[in-house]
Amino acid sequence: MTPTRDQILAASAGWVAVVLNVIPGLGAGYLYQRRWRAYWITSALATAWFVAGALLGQPADAVAETQNQLVGLIGLLALAAVTATEAGLAVKRVRQDG
Repeated sequence: MTPTRDQILAASAGWVAVVLNVIPGLGAGYLYQRRWRAYWITSALATAWFVAGALLGQPADAVAETQNQLVGLIGLLALAAVTATEAGLAVKRVRQDG
């Protein structure tokens, strides 16, 4: 018998998913949880952030380049924080429901 999506999620360690979404970032914790839709959404958002930064940062001078890099890093860290929090809360929610 194949385990359900919720059973797989409940069996995963929430802290591992949180750490994997923060340290390597970009949704690696979702791969651990086997949550493919969340992983692809996170990947699309990160790619869009990179593309937007590359396009908007092209005409920048050296001073603005440093600021653009800082904004890019803060955006990726924010994405990692949001996905880590969501991954941990998803495990908690499934364990409480079932």
